Amino acid sequence: MLKQILLVGFGGGIGSIFRFLVSYFTVKFGIANLYSTFTVNIAGCLLIGFLAGMALKQSIVDTSLRLLMMTGFCGGFTTFSAFSLENMQMWQNGNYITLSLYILGSIVLGFAAVGIGLYFTK
Repeated sequence: MLKQILLVGFGGGIGSIFRFLVSYFTVKFGIANLYSTFTVNIAGCLLIGFLAGMALKQSIVDTSLRLLMMTGFCGGFTTFSAFSLENMQMWQNGNYITLSLYILGSIVLGFAAVGIGLYFTK
C-alpha cells in the first residue's frame, strides 16, 4: 500500500508542476489563464485515454505505471477544480455565452480526446 501511495503522490506532484508551468508560460506569453486550463484539461483527457488504451491492450501498462501516470500525473495535471471555479465566476459575471461554449467545448473535446487516445492504441 505504501508503494502505491508513493507512486500516486510522486505522479501527482509532477503533474501539478507541469500544470503550474503551463499556467506560468501561457500568462507570460499573454494568453488568458482560461485557455491554459482548457488546454490542460484536453491534453490530460488525451493522455489518460492513451494510457487507458495501452492498459487495455494486452496489459502493456502495469498497475504501478497506471497509478503513477493515470491516477497521479493526470490527476495532478488536469484541473477540473479550477474549471469549476472559472465556470462559477463566468456565471456570476453573467458571461453565459462564454460559459456555455467553455463547458460544451471542454466536454465534447475531452470526450473526443479520450476516444482518440484509445484509437491510437489499437
